[in-house]
Amino acid sequence: MPEIKQPATYLELADPQARPRYTGIASFFRAPVETDLAAVDIGLIGVPFDGGVTNRTGARHGPRAVREQSTLLRRINGVTGIAPFAACRVRDLGDCWIEKPYELVGALEEITAFYRPVIAAGITPLSVGGDHSISLPILRAVATSGPIGMIHIDAHCDTGDDYLGSRFHHGAPFRRAVDEGLLDPRRVIQIGIRGTVNDMDHWGFSQRSGMRVMPMEEFHDQGWRFAAEEARRVVGAGPVYLTFDIDSLDPSQAPGTGTPEAGGITALEALRLLRALRGLDIIGGDLVEVAPPFDVGTITAFNGASILFEILCLLAEVRLARQASGSAG
Repeated sequence: MPEIKQPATYLELADPQARPRYTGIASFFRAPVETDLAAVDIGLIGVPFDGGVTNRTGARHGPRAVREQSTLLRRINGVTGIAPFAACRVRDLGDCWIEKPYELVGALEEITAFYRPVIAAGITPLSVGGDHSISLPILRAVATSGPIGMIHIDAHCDTGDDYLGSRFHHGAPFRRAVDEGLLDPRRVIQIGIRGTVNDMDHWGFSQRSGMRVMPMEEFHDQGWRFAAEEARRVVGAGPVYLTFDIDSLDPSQAPGTGTPEAGGITALEALRLLRALRGLDIIGGDLVEVAPPFDVGTITAFNGASILFEILCLLAEVRLARQASGSAG
């Protein structure tokens, strides 16, 4: 029976991820698309939902844009040497698309329902939004054994409250997560916070609940190494979730987002900060708020894909460490 073209000269190209990067279907990092949860260690998931946005929409298109740009990345981390696709079964699980996107509370419940069997199968989830409201329903599925810690890299604390009649929007997911017992605020650090506010107590819930808030000015003065050390101190040895809002980056390097704030983190600082988090017990992560309609030359989606790869490498190391510990036991 005839088959699709296979390499005849360069046999190493039998691996689709080794082929020219302009070929193939744009899955996350050109990883295989999978529907069998038993065949997955780390699941890459798109959540194309921006029903929680308070101003500029467009993040629903983020997963598709990040998938496309992720095809530019190769298989091995050139700095840390981590080869996530060789270490783990990394698969694209497709999109958690919402059947009723116009009803916010129900939409978030749909997201949780999607993630519960993923978590039950022992898969480590790595997601791409969508707006930051998606982190709350993911945490509902991830934090099944009690409150967990969180490393939150963002321009905003996202611990607001009611806005125009809703307590569920992209400016409030982590207040709701504390309310629901999903996060231990004493094990939460928020890095890169900045921007204008309408009330000087805008993010007061973060400080009062015990979260470590690191304003951008402190990050700039002390540096990414200090931020990583603080993150380690705050979250400790327990399980931790990593959430990265692309608007934490300076708008010059991430214009394609709904709520940009001047004077942010550079892409290089972000990559180095993430690499310095190696060894923490990171049980899942997400990248949110990439809004392609506002992007310039796909720079936001590309930087987002690059950050996603660094998070993937962290998750792969955690999986390997657990496997080694299990073998040793």
